[in-house]
Amino acid sequence: MSASLLTAAGKGKPTWWARQLRAITKSYVLDRITPPTNPYGMWNSSWLEDPDIANEIHEHLQSIGKYVRAQDIVDYLDKEDVRTQFGLKKTISLATAKRWMHKMDYRWTRNFKGQYVDGHERDDVIWYCQNVFLKRWAEMEEFMHTWDPESESTDDTVFPVDSTSTPQPKKCIWFHDESTFYANDRRTAQWVHKDATATPYTKGEGASLMVADFVSADHGWLCSPDGKESARVLFKAGKARDGYFTNDDIVAQVRKAIKLAKEYFPDEDHVLVFDNATTHLKRPDTALSARKMPKQPSRKGTNWGIEVTARDATGKIIYRTDGKPSKVKVQMGNSTFKDGSPQSLYFPDGHPRTGIFKGMAIILEERGYGDMSHVRAECPGFICDPTVKHCCCRRMLYNEPDFVNVKSNLELACASEEVPVLFLPKFHCELNFIEQCWGHAKRIYRQYPSSLKEEDLERNVVNALQSVTLDHMRKYARRARRFMDAYRMGLTGRQAAWASKKYRGHRVLPHSILDEIEKANIS
Repeated sequence: MSASLLTAAGKGKPTWWARQLRAITKSYVLDRITPPTNPYGMWNSSWLEDPDIANEIHEHLQSIGKYVRAQDIVDYLDKEDVRTQFGLKKTISLATAKRWMHKMDYRWTRNFKGQYVDGHERDDVIWYCQNVFLKRWAEMEEFMHTWDPESESTDDTVFPVDSTSTPQPKKCIWFHDESTFYANDRRTAQWVHKDATATPYTKGEGASLMVADFVSADHGWLCSPDGKESARVLFKAGKARDGYFTNDDIVAQVRKAIKLAKEYFPDEDHVLVFDNATTHLKRPDTALSARKMPKQPSRKGTNWGIEVTARDATGKIIYRTDGKPSKVKVQMGNSTFKDGSPQSLYFPDGHPRTGIFKGMAIILEERGYGDMSHVRAECPGFICDPTVKHCCCRRMLYNEPDFVNVKSNLELACASEEVPVLFLPKFHCELNFIEQCWGHAKRIYRQYPSSLKEEDLERNVVNALQSVTLDHMRKYARRARRFMDAYRMGLTGRQAAWASKKYRGHRVLPHSILDEIEKANIS
Protein backbone atom coordinates (compact mmCIF):
# COMPACT_ATOMS: atom_id res chain seq x y z
CA MET A 1 0.00 0.00 0.00
CA SER A 2 2.77 2.44 0.88
CA ALA A 3 4.52 1.64 -2.44
CA SER A 4 1.30 2.36 -4.40
CA LEU A 5 0.74 5.65 -2.56
CA LEU A 6 4.36 6.67 -3.15
CA THR A 7 4.00 5.89 -6.88
CA ALA A 8 0.76 7.83 -7.11
CA ALA A 9 2.29 10.84 -5.38
CA GLY A 10 5.30 10.70 -7.69
CA LYS A 11 3.00 10.83 -10.75
CA GLY A 12 0.78 13.51 -9.21
CA LYS A 13 -2.23 11.16 -9.01
CA PRO A 14 -4.90 11.00 -6.26
CA THR A 15 -5.38 8.08 -3.83
CA TRP A 16 -8.02 6.37 -6.01
CA TRP A 17 -5.35 5.92 -8.70
CA ALA A 18 -3.22 4.09 -6.07
CA ARG A 19 -6.17 1.77 -5.30
CA GLN A 20 -6.55 0.92 -8.99
CA LEU A 21 -2.83 0.21 -9.24
CA ARG A 22 -3.02 -2.15 -6.22
CA ALA A 23 -5.99 -4.00 -7.69
CA ILE A 24 -4.25 -4.59 -11.02
CA THR A 25 -1.02 -5.65 -9.32
CA LYS A 26 -2.81 -8.04 -6.94
CA SER A 27 -4.66 -9.78 -9.79
CA TYR A 28 -1.38 -10.37 -11.59
CA VAL A 29 0.35 -11.65 -8.42
CA LEU A 30 -2.45 -14.15 -7.91
CA ASP A 31 -2.80 -15.12 -11.61
CA ARG A 32 0.77 -14.94 -12.91
CA ILE A 33 -0.66 -15.61 -16.41
CA THR A 34 -2.60 -12.53 -17.54
CA PRO A 35 -0.25 -9.53 -17.66
CA PRO A 36 -1.53 -6.31 -16.18
CA THR A 37 -3.12 -3.90 -18.64
CA ASN A 38 -3.75 -0.20 -18.42
CA PRO A 39 -7.29 0.55 -19.70
CA TYR A 40 -6.48 4.24 -19.96
CA GLY A 41 -3.58 3.58 -22.32
CA MET A 42 -6.04 2.37 -24.99
CA TRP A 43 -7.24 5.94 -25.40
CA ASN A 44 -3.95 6.82 -27.15
CA SER A 45 -4.21 4.11 -29.82
CA SER A 46 -5.96 4.62 -33.15
CA TRP A 47 -8.21 2.28 -35.08
CA LEU A 48 -6.17 3.29 -38.11
CA GLU A 49 -3.27 1.28 -36.69
CA ASP A 50 -5.27 -1.83 -37.54
CA PRO A 51 -4.03 -2.71 -41.07
CA ASP A 52 -7.36 -4.29 -42.04
CA ILE A 53 -9.32 -1.13 -41.21
CA ALA A 54 -6.71 1.11 -42.89
CA ASN A 55 -6.74 -0.94 -46.11
CA GLU A 56 -10.53 -0.97 -46.26
CA ILE A 57 -10.69 2.81 -45.84
CA HIS A 58 -8.03 3.31 -48.53
CA GLU A 59 -9.97 1.16 -51.00
CA HIS A 60 -13.20 2.97 -50.16
CA LEU A 61 -11.67 6.41 -50.80
CA GLN A 62 -10.16 5.23 -54.09
CA SER A 63 -13.55 3.94 -55.22
CA ILE A 64 -15.13 7.38 -54.69
CA GLY A 65 -12.92 9.05 -57.28
CA LYS A 66 -11.05 12.33 -57.43
CA TYR A 67 -12.98 14.43 -54.92
CA VAL A 68 -12.88 12.63 -51.53
CA ARG A 69 -13.84 14.11 -48.18
CA ALA A 70 -13.15 13.38 -44.53
CA GLN A 71 -16.91 12.97 -44.16
CA ASP A 72 -16.69 9.94 -46.48
CA ILE A 73 -14.71 8.08 -43.76
CA VAL A 74 -17.30 9.00 -41.13
CA ASP A 75 -20.15 7.75 -43.34
CA TYR A 76 -18.28 4.57 -44.26
CA LEU A 77 -17.60 3.56 -40.63
CA ASP A 78 -21.23 4.35 -39.76
CA LYS A 79 -22.48 1.49 -41.94
CA GLU A 80 -23.81 -1.41 -39.89
CA ASP A 81 -22.02 -4.10 -41.90
CA VAL A 82 -18.67 -2.27 -41.56
CA ARG A 83 -19.06 -1.86 -37.80
CA THR A 84 -19.98 -5.52 -37.49
CA GLN A 85 -16.98 -6.57 -39.59
CA PHE A 86 -14.46 -4.70 -37.42
CA GLY A 87 -16.26 -4.90 -34.11
CA LEU A 88 -16.90 -1.16 -33.79
CA LYS A 89 -19.66 0.23 -31.62
CA LYS A 90 -19.89 3.63 -33.33
CA THR A 91 -18.28 5.72 -36.03
CA ILE A 92 -15.65 8.40 -35.53
CA SER A 93 -16.07 12.19 -35.40
CA LEU A 94 -15.38 14.49 -38.35
CA ALA A 95 -12.34 15.98 -36.54
CA THR A 96 -10.86 12.49 -36.14
CA ALA A 97 -11.54 11.76 -39.81
CA LYS A 98 -9.59 14.87 -40.80
CA ARG A 99 -6.61 13.69 -38.74
CA TRP A 100 -6.89 10.29 -40.37
CA MET A 101 -6.76 11.94 -43.83
CA HIS A 102 -3.38 13.44 -42.88
CA LYS A 103 -2.12 10.10 -41.56
CA MET A 104 -3.08 8.50 -44.91
CA ASP A 105 -1.01 11.17 -46.72
CA TYR A 106 -3.94 13.21 -48.05
CA ARG A 107 -3.45 16.99 -48.14
CA TRP A 108 -6.04 19.72 -48.67
CA THR A 109 -4.52 21.72 -51.51
CA ARG A 110 -5.18 23.26 -54.89
CA ASN A 111 -4.73 21.14 -57.98
CA PHE A 112 -1.67 22.43 -59.83
CA LYS A 113 -2.32 23.15 -63.50
CA GLY A 114 -0.11 21.79 -66.25
CA GLN A 115 -0.44 21.13 -69.94
CA TYR A 116 -3.93 20.53 -71.27
CA VAL A 117 -4.53 16.91 -72.23
CA ASP A 118 -8.28 16.87 -72.83
CA GLY A 119 -8.51 16.23 -76.56
CA HIS A 120 -4.78 15.98 -77.38
CA GLU A 121 -5.16 12.32 -78.33
CA ARG A 122 -8.50 12.56 -80.13
CA ASP A 123 -8.34 10.95 -83.56
CA ASP A 124 -9.68 14.00 -85.40
CA VAL A 125 -7.26 16.32 -83.57
CA ILE A 126 -4.26 14.09 -84.33
CA TRP A 127 -5.29 13.80 -87.98
CA TYR A 128 -5.62 17.58 -88.39
CA CYS A 129 -2.32 18.20 -86.59
CA GLN A 130 -0.36 15.70 -88.70
CA ASN A 131 -2.07 16.06 -92.09
CA VAL A 132 -3.03 19.73 -92.21
CA PHE A 133 -1.19 21.95 -89.74
CA LEU A 134 2.27 20.31 -89.64
CA LYS A 135 2.30 19.75 -93.41
CA ARG A 136 1.55 23.39 -94.15
CA TRP A 137 4.04 24.48 -91.49
CA ALA A 138 6.76 22.30 -93.02
CA GLU A 139 6.14 23.90 -96.44
CA MET A 140 6.68 27.36 -94.96
CA GLU A 141 9.36 26.55 -92.38
CA GLU A 142 12.30 26.70 -94.81
CA PHE A 143 11.41 30.33 -95.53
CA MET A 144 11.26 31.37 -91.84
CA HIS A 145 13.91 32.71 -89.52
CA THR A 146 15.02 30.22 -86.87
CA TRP A 147 16.69 32.72 -84.49
CA ASP A 148 19.72 30.80 -83.25
CA PRO A 149 19.95 31.49 -79.48
CA GLU A 150 23.78 31.57 -79.65
CA SER A 151 23.86 34.07 -82.51
CA GLU A 152 23.53 37.81 -82.03
CA SER A 153 22.67 38.32 -85.70
CA THR A 154 19.09 39.13 -86.57
CA ASP A 155 19.45 37.59 -90.04
CA ASP A 156 21.11 34.20 -89.58
CA THR A 157 18.80 32.14 -91.79
CA VAL A 158 19.67 31.20 -95.39
CA PHE A 159 16.55 30.93 -97.52
CA PRO A 160 16.20 28.62 -100.56
CA VAL A 161 16.14 29.91 -104.11
CA ASP A 162 13.86 28.88 -106.94
CA SER A 163 14.80 27.59 -110.41
CA THR A 164 15.67 31.11 -111.60
CA SER A 165 18.08 31.58 -108.66
CA THR A 166 15.88 34.34 -107.32
CA PRO A 167 15.81 34.50 -103.51
CA GLN A 168 12.39 33.70 -102.12
CA PRO A 169 10.84 36.30 -99.81
CA LYS A 170 10.93 35.55 -96.12
CA LYS A 171 7.71 34.36 -94.53
CA CYS A 172 6.69 36.28 -91.45
CA ILE A 173 4.29 34.33 -89.21
CA TRP A 174 1.92 36.39 -87.08
CA PHE A 175 0.20 34.58 -84.18
CA HIS A 176 -3.13 35.95 -82.94
CA ASP A 177 -4.87 35.49 -79.61
CA GLU A 178 -6.95 37.22 -76.95
CA SER A 179 -6.38 37.50 -73.20
CA THR A 180 -8.15 39.27 -70.32
CA PHE A 181 -6.52 41.30 -67.54
CA TYR A 182 -8.38 42.02 -64.28
CA ALA A 183 -8.01 45.08 -62.07
CA ASN A 184 -7.68 43.09 -58.82
CA ASP A 185 -5.35 40.42 -60.18
CA ARG A 186 -2.40 40.62 -57.80
CA ARG A 187 0.40 38.39 -56.55
CA THR A 188 -0.81 35.90 -53.95
CA ALA A 189 2.53 34.36 -52.88
CA GLN A 190 5.04 36.48 -50.99
CA TRP A 191 7.34 36.48 -47.96
CA VAL A 192 5.43 37.71 -44.91
CA HIS A 193 6.93 38.56 -41.53
CA LYS A 194 5.60 36.52 -38.62
CA ASP A 195 4.38 39.66 -36.85
CA ALA A 196 2.47 40.94 -39.91
CA THR A 197 -1.31 41.14 -39.65
CA ALA A 198 -3.99 40.56 -42.25
CA THR A 199 -4.63 43.46 -44.60
CA PRO A 200 -7.96 44.29 -46.30
CA TYR A 201 -8.30 43.38 -49.96
CA THR A 202 -10.78 44.17 -52.71
CA LYS A 203 -13.51 41.60 -53.21
CA GLY A 204 -13.90 40.07 -56.68
CA GLU A 205 -11.75 40.32 -59.79
CA GLY A 206 -12.74 43.90 -60.53
CA ALA A 207 -12.96 45.56 -63.94
CA SER A 208 -11.58 43.63 -66.89
CA LEU A 209 -9.78 44.61 -70.07
CA MET A 210 -9.49 42.17 -72.97
CA VAL A 211 -6.48 42.42 -75.28
CA ALA A 212 -6.41 41.02 -78.81
CA ASP A 213 -3.09 41.27 -80.63
CA PHE A 214 -0.68 39.77 -83.17
CA VAL A 215 2.92 38.82 -82.41
CA SER A 216 5.83 37.58 -84.47
CA ALA A 217 9.27 36.33 -83.45
CA ASP A 218 10.67 38.51 -86.25
CA HIS A 219 9.24 41.90 -85.23
CA GLY A 220 7.40 41.50 -81.92
CA TRP A 221 3.95 43.03 -81.49
CA LEU A 222 2.42 44.11 -84.81
CA CYS A 223 2.80 47.89 -84.93
CA SER A 224 4.56 50.65 -86.83
CA PRO A 225 8.26 51.29 -86.06
CA ASP A 226 7.36 54.42 -84.05
CA GLY A 227 4.58 52.59 -82.18
CA LYS A 228 1.90 55.10 -83.14
CA GLU A 229 -0.08 52.57 -85.20
CA SER A 230 -0.87 49.15 -83.82
CA ALA A 231 -3.05 46.13 -84.58
CA ARG A 232 -3.77 45.76 -80.86
CA VAL A 233 -7.37 45.98 -79.72
CA LEU A 234 -8.26 46.88 -76.11
CA PHE A 235 -11.82 45.77 -75.46
CA LYS A 236 -13.96 46.33 -72.35
CA ALA A 237 -16.02 43.17 -72.50
CA GLY A 238 -19.40 43.10 -70.79
CA LYS A 239 -23.08 43.63 -71.47
CA ALA A 240 -23.07 47.13 -69.99
CA ARG A 241 -19.71 48.05 -71.53
CA ASP A 242 -18.41 47.43 -75.08
CA GLY A 243 -20.41 44.24 -75.52
CA TYR A 244 -18.57 41.11 -76.60
CA PHE A 245 -15.72 40.46 -79.02
CA THR A 246 -17.44 38.94 -82.05
CA ASN A 247 -16.34 37.57 -85.39
CA ASP A 248 -17.01 40.96 -86.97
CA ASP A 249 -14.56 42.58 -84.54
CA ILE A 250 -11.91 39.98 -85.37
CA VAL A 251 -12.36 40.48 -89.12
CA ALA A 252 -12.02 44.26 -88.67
CA GLN A 253 -8.83 43.75 -86.63
CA VAL A 254 -7.45 41.37 -89.27
CA ARG A 255 -7.97 43.91 -92.06
CA LYS A 256 -6.12 46.54 -90.04
CA ALA A 257 -3.32 44.08 -89.21
CA ILE A 258 -2.82 43.13 -92.87
CA LYS A 259 -2.67 46.81 -93.84
CA LEU A 260 0.04 47.50 -91.22
CA ALA A 261 2.04 44.39 -92.09
CA LYS A 262 2.10 45.18 -95.80
CA GLU A 263 2.87 48.86 -95.23
CA TYR A 264 5.78 48.48 -92.79
CA PHE A 265 7.13 45.06 -93.85
CA PRO A 266 6.53 45.03 -97.61
CA ASP A 267 9.41 42.67 -98.47
CA GLU A 268 7.96 39.72 -96.58
CA ASP A 269 5.17 37.22 -97.19
CA HIS A 270 2.82 37.36 -94.24
CA VAL A 271 0.88 34.41 -92.75
CA LEU A 272 -1.73 34.77 -90.00
CA VAL A 273 -2.18 31.97 -87.45
CA PHE A 274 -5.30 31.70 -85.28
CA ASP A 275 -6.66 29.39 -82.60
CA ASN A 276 -9.18 26.80 -83.73
CA ALA A 277 -11.97 28.63 -81.88
CA THR A 278 -15.63 28.85 -82.87
CA THR A 279 -15.49 32.65 -83.11
CA HIS A 280 -12.61 32.43 -85.60
CA LEU A 281 -14.29 29.71 -87.70
CA LYS A 282 -17.64 31.47 -88.14
CA ARG A 283 -18.90 31.17 -91.70
CA PRO A 284 -20.98 33.70 -93.65
CA ASP A 285 -24.68 33.68 -92.79
CA THR A 286 -25.57 32.38 -96.27
CA ALA A 287 -22.81 29.74 -96.39
CA LEU A 288 -23.70 26.23 -97.57
CA SER A 289 -24.90 23.90 -94.83
CA ALA A 290 -27.12 20.82 -94.98
CA ARG A 291 -27.81 20.90 -91.27
CA LYS A 292 -31.48 22.01 -91.40
CA MET A 293 -32.37 21.48 -95.05
CA PRO A 294 -35.72 19.74 -95.73
CA LYS A 295 -35.79 16.84 -98.18
CA GLN A 296 -38.75 18.05 -100.22
CA PRO A 297 -39.52 21.52 -101.66
CA SER A 298 -41.17 24.00 -99.32
CA ARG A 299 -44.94 23.90 -99.09
CA LYS A 300 -47.12 26.43 -100.84
CA GLY A 301 -47.08 29.75 -99.04
CA THR A 302 -43.82 28.97 -97.23
CA ASN A 303 -40.16 28.93 -98.17
CA TRP A 304 -37.05 27.59 -96.45
CA GLY A 305 -34.21 30.01 -95.81
CA ILE A 306 -31.48 31.07 -93.39
CA GLU A 307 -32.51 33.16 -90.39
CA VAL A 308 -30.02 36.00 -89.91
CA THR A 309 -29.85 39.18 -87.85
CA ALA A 310 -31.51 42.11 -89.59
CA ARG A 311 -29.26 45.10 -90.34
CA ASP A 312 -29.89 48.54 -91.83
CA ALA A 313 -28.12 50.10 -94.82
CA THR A 314 -25.15 51.14 -92.66
CA GLY A 315 -24.68 47.60 -91.27
CA LYS A 316 -26.06 48.31 -87.80
CA ILE A 317 -28.28 45.72 -86.10
CA ILE A 318 -32.00 46.44 -86.08
CA TYR A 319 -33.53 45.79 -82.65
CA ARG A 320 -37.13 44.93 -81.76
CA THR A 321 -39.19 46.79 -79.18
CA ASP A 322 -38.21 44.23 -76.53
CA GLY A 323 -34.52 45.00 -77.11
CA LYS A 324 -33.69 41.76 -78.94
CA PRO A 325 -32.16 41.76 -82.46
CA SER A 326 -34.65 41.41 -85.29
CA LYS A 327 -34.39 38.33 -87.50
CA VAL A 328 -35.03 37.98 -91.21
CA LYS A 329 -34.92 35.00 -93.59
CA VAL A 330 -32.60 35.08 -96.59
CA GLN A 331 -31.80 32.56 -99.30
CA MET A 332 -28.78 30.30 -98.94
CA GLY A 333 -25.99 30.92 -101.45
CA ASN A 334 -25.44 28.84 -104.57
CA SER A 335 -23.64 25.51 -104.46
CA THR A 336 -21.20 24.27 -107.09
CA PHE A 337 -21.26 21.30 -109.47
CA LYS A 338 -18.17 19.16 -109.98
CA ASP A 339 -17.32 21.05 -113.17
CA GLY A 340 -17.25 24.33 -111.23
CA SER A 341 -20.55 25.74 -112.56
CA PRO A 342 -23.00 27.19 -110.00
CA GLN A 343 -26.06 25.31 -108.81
CA SER A 344 -28.96 27.32 -107.47
CA LEU A 345 -30.72 25.80 -104.46
CA TYR A 346 -33.96 27.58 -105.40
CA PHE A 347 -36.17 27.15 -108.48
CA PRO A 348 -35.14 29.59 -111.24
CA ASP A 349 -37.21 32.24 -112.99
CA GLY A 350 -39.84 30.78 -115.27
CA HIS A 351 -40.45 27.78 -113.03
CA PRO A 352 -43.97 27.40 -111.59
CA ARG A 353 -42.47 27.73 -108.13
CA THR A 354 -39.88 30.43 -108.79
CA GLY A 355 -37.70 31.25 -105.77
CA ILE A 356 -38.87 28.25 -103.72
CA PHE A 357 -36.26 25.97 -102.10
CA LYS A 358 -35.77 22.78 -104.12
CA GLY A 359 -35.13 20.36 -101.25
CA MET A 360 -32.23 17.97 -100.71
CA ALA A 361 -33.68 15.25 -102.95
CA ILE A 362 -33.85 17.45 -106.07
CA ILE A 363 -30.44 19.01 -105.35
CA LEU A 364 -28.85 15.53 -105.22
CA GLU A 365 -30.72 14.38 -108.33
CA GLU A 366 -29.36 17.38 -110.24
CA ARG A 367 -25.88 16.24 -109.17
CA GLY A 368 -26.41 12.88 -110.86
CA TYR A 369 -27.33 10.65 -107.93
CA GLY A 370 -30.53 9.35 -109.56
CA ASP A 371 -33.89 8.93 -107.86
CA MET A 372 -33.73 10.07 -104.23
CA SER A 373 -37.35 9.33 -103.33
CA HIS A 374 -36.40 6.05 -101.61
CA VAL A 375 -33.55 7.60 -99.57
CA ARG A 376 -34.48 8.89 -96.12
CA ALA A 377 -33.91 12.54 -95.23
CA GLU A 378 -31.74 11.77 -92.16
CA CYS A 379 -30.67 8.71 -90.19
CA PRO A 380 -32.01 8.58 -86.60
CA GLY A 381 -29.93 10.93 -84.48
CA PHE A 382 -27.79 11.57 -87.58
CA ILE A 383 -25.82 8.43 -86.63
CA CYS A 384 -25.19 6.87 -90.02
CA ASP A 385 -24.02 3.36 -90.88
CA PRO A 386 -20.51 3.75 -92.39
CA THR A 387 -21.00 0.62 -94.50
CA VAL A 388 -23.96 2.15 -96.36
CA LYS A 389 -22.83 4.50 -99.12
CA HIS A 390 -26.05 6.49 -99.58
CA CYS A 391 -27.73 6.17 -96.19
CA CYS A 392 -29.51 9.54 -96.08
CA CYS A 393 -29.74 12.76 -98.08
CA ARG A 394 -28.24 14.92 -95.33
CA ARG A 395 -25.08 12.76 -95.03
CA MET A 396 -24.66 12.75 -98.81
CA LEU A 397 -24.76 16.54 -98.97
CA TYR A 398 -22.44 16.80 -95.94
CA ASN A 399 -19.82 14.87 -97.90
CA GLU A 400 -20.08 16.95 -101.07
CA PRO A 401 -16.84 18.94 -101.69
CA ASP A 402 -18.54 22.34 -101.93
CA PHE A 403 -20.36 21.72 -98.62
CA VAL A 404 -17.18 20.51 -96.91
CA ASN A 405 -14.78 23.20 -98.11
CA VAL A 406 -16.73 26.28 -97.03
CA LYS A 407 -14.40 29.09 -96.00
CA SER A 408 -14.91 31.12 -92.85
CA ASN A 409 -15.33 34.90 -92.75
CA LEU A 410 -11.74 35.14 -91.54
CA GLU A 411 -10.41 33.12 -94.47
CA LEU A 412 -12.47 35.11 -96.97
CA ALA A 413 -11.23 38.43 -95.53
CA CYS A 414 -7.60 37.28 -95.72
CA ALA A 415 -8.06 35.76 -99.18
CA SER A 416 -9.26 39.10 -100.49
CA GLU A 417 -5.91 40.55 -99.33
CA GLU A 418 -3.96 37.50 -100.64
CA VAL A 419 -2.73 36.60 -97.15
CA PRO A 420 -2.75 32.89 -96.13
CA VAL A 421 -4.46 31.78 -92.93
CA LEU A 422 -3.53 28.80 -90.76
CA PHE A 423 -5.55 27.47 -87.84
CA LEU A 424 -3.82 25.74 -84.93
CA PRO A 425 -4.97 22.23 -83.91
CA LYS A 426 -7.59 22.15 -81.19
CA PHE A 427 -6.29 21.82 -77.59
CA HIS A 428 -2.73 22.73 -78.70
CA CYS A 429 -2.24 26.17 -77.17
CA GLU A 430 1.41 25.24 -76.55
CA LEU A 431 2.04 25.76 -80.28
CA ASN A 432 1.01 29.42 -80.02
CA PHE A 433 3.90 31.20 -78.29
CA ILE A 434 1.77 34.29 -77.70
CA GLU A 435 0.34 32.37 -74.72
CA GLN A 436 3.71 32.64 -72.99
CA CYS A 437 3.84 36.33 -73.89
CA TRP A 438 0.51 36.76 -72.06
CA GLY A 439 1.90 34.90 -69.05
CA HIS A 440 5.04 37.05 -69.00
CA ALA A 441 2.99 40.25 -69.22
CA LYS A 442 0.61 39.16 -66.45
CA ARG A 443 3.51 38.34 -64.15
CA ILE A 444 4.77 41.92 -64.59
CA TYR A 445 1.25 43.34 -64.35
CA ARG A 446 0.67 41.71 -60.94
CA GLN A 447 3.66 43.60 -59.55
CA TYR A 448 2.15 47.00 -60.40
CA PRO A 449 0.01 48.93 -57.89
CA SER A 450 -3.66 48.00 -57.87
CA SER A 451 -5.64 49.36 -60.85
CA LEU A 452 -8.27 51.37 -58.99
CA LYS A 453 -9.47 53.19 -62.12
CA GLU A 454 -9.99 51.94 -65.64
CA GLU A 455 -7.38 54.43 -66.83
CA ASP A 456 -4.88 52.81 -64.44
CA LEU A 457 -5.91 49.36 -65.67
CA GLU A 458 -5.30 50.24 -69.32
CA ARG A 459 -1.98 51.96 -68.60
CA ASN A 460 -0.71 49.04 -66.50
CA VAL A 461 -1.78 46.50 -69.13
CA VAL A 462 -0.03 48.37 -71.95
CA ASN A 463 3.15 48.77 -69.88
CA ALA A 464 3.11 45.08 -68.97
CA LEU A 465 2.75 44.07 -72.61
CA GLN A 466 5.63 46.31 -73.61
CA SER A 467 7.81 44.59 -70.99
CA VAL A 468 7.85 41.45 -73.16
CA THR A 469 11.03 41.97 -75.18
CA LEU A 470 11.86 40.54 -78.58
CA ASP A 471 14.41 38.21 -76.98
CA HIS A 472 11.69 36.79 -74.74
CA MET A 473 9.40 36.27 -77.73
CA ARG A 474 12.07 34.42 -79.71
CA LYS A 475 12.79 32.17 -76.75
CA TYR A 476 9.08 31.33 -76.49
CA ALA A 477 8.88 30.80 -80.27
CA ARG A 478 11.77 28.32 -80.16
CA ARG A 479 9.96 26.36 -77.47
CA ALA A 480 6.81 26.22 -79.62
CA ARG A 481 8.88 24.94 -82.55
CA ARG A 482 10.34 22.20 -80.36
CA PHE A 483 6.79 21.09 -79.66
CA MET A 484 6.12 21.02 -83.41
CA ASP A 485 9.24 18.90 -83.93
CA ALA A 486 8.03 16.52 -81.23
CA TYR A 487 4.58 16.12 -82.77
CA ARG A 488 6.18 15.63 -86.18
CA MET A 489 8.11 12.69 -84.67
CA GLY A 490 4.81 11.22 -83.49
CA LEU A 491 5.22 11.98 -79.78
CA THR A 492 2.22 12.35 -77.51
CA GLY A 493 1.41 15.53 -75.59
CA ARG A 494 3.15 14.35 -72.39
CA GLN A 495 6.21 13.15 -74.30
CA ALA A 496 6.41 16.42 -76.25
CA ALA A 497 6.29 18.46 -73.03
CA TRP A 498 9.09 16.33 -71.51
CA ALA A 499 11.24 16.63 -74.65
CA SER A 500 10.73 20.40 -74.92
CA LYS A 501 11.74 20.90 -71.28
CA LYS A 502 14.78 18.62 -71.52
CA TYR A 503 16.15 20.41 -74.60
CA ARG A 504 15.30 23.92 -73.44
CA GLY A 505 17.33 26.47 -75.38
CA HIS A 506 17.86 24.19 -78.40
CA ARG A 507 16.69 25.25 -81.81
CA VAL A 508 15.42 21.78 -82.81
CA LEU A 509 14.95 18.42 -81.11
CA PRO A 510 17.46 15.65 -81.90
CA HIS A 511 16.12 12.34 -83.21
CA SER A 512 17.83 10.60 -80.29
CA ILE A 513 14.99 11.91 -78.15
CA LEU A 514 12.96 8.87 -79.26
CA ASP A 515 15.46 6.51 -77.62
CA GLU A 516 15.57 8.65 -74.47
CA ILE A 517 11.78 8.61 -74.15
CA GLU A 518 11.72 4.85 -74.60
CA LYS A 519 14.38 4.38 -71.92
CA ALA A 520 12.57 6.78 -69.56
CA ASN A 521 9.32 4.87 -70.21
CA ILE A 522 7.30 8.06 -70.64
CA SER A 523 3.79 7.21 -71.78
